[in-house]
Amino acid sequence: MVFNPRARLDPRQVLDRRGARGGAGVALGGGGIGIVVLVVYMLLGGDPGAITGGGNPGMVSGPGATELAEECRTGADANERQDCRIVGFVNSVQDYWTDAFAQAGETYRPARTVLFDGSVGTGCGSATSAVGPFYCPLDTQVYLDLGFYDQLEQRFGAEGGPLAEGYVVAHEYGHHVQNLLGTLEGGSRGAGAESEAVRIELQADCFAGVWAHHAEGTGFLLPLSQADIGQALDAAAAVGDDRIQERVQGRVTPESWTHGSSEQRQQWFLVGYEGGRVADCDTSRGGL
Repeated sequence: MVFNPRARLDPRQVLDRRGARGGAGVALGGGGIGIVVLVVYMLLGGDPGAITGGGNPGMVSGPGATELAEECRTGADANERQDCRIVGFVNSVQDYWTDAFAQAGETYRPARTVLFDGSVGTGCGSATSAVGPFYCPLDTQVYLDLGFYDQLEQRFGAEGGPLAEGYVVAHEYGHHVQNLLGTLEGGSRGAGAESEAVRIELQADCFAGVWAHHAEGTGFLLPLSQADIGQALDAAAAVGDDRIQERVQGRVTPESWTHGSSEQRQQWFLVGYEGGRVADCDTSRGGL
């Protein structure tokens, strides 16, 4: 049990398009895969070929499922169903950031999570599940195929568990926060262990840790145990560039990193979790 059984969920923050047909959008103002890839922020490297063309923001075709509003009402539901857990994590993450922005005198603008399977049309182009979880700043939505969590365990060797799922959600919302703060603006992020791309991803990991520090205070989650935090750290390690490269190509090439090593990803999640301060998540300067 991770969620407060009495917590009231808000399924409106999650759009369920599982079973729908993902449509490829029409490119607006030119562009193509070279531009699209620059504005998609993924948990891991993914397959760039799985994103094609431009897209109309929020363009998702097909009827979609409607179960979430009926089935995901309380924290008890989140403790029983994976899709309801995602609703609960989205609610908790956004509750925290709403409060954090308000304390800083700013207004947090919520972002929806889109659940899909197979493929989906987005403001950043048409994507398939091969991309992994991602955030598209052009339509300010998070996209997630729940099948990724099976891959996280079976392909990447993660332990899994509820907080592994929560880490993924919180990381992608970290990119949304970066977008609201203006830190996702600009051109190519480059590659390499000290690249801007890696710094952006590690900051999103740190933001995920900050949320975990405050998760109980949102009212959606019960106090997190060390075992819970261990699940998040294990997931962070599983999607480190070095771990993925070792599994996929049998060697580690730091000059091509875009997300950071397993050690870096764990380290920055812990920086956020242990301190609980957004100010500690400045990865823009110094060594990583």
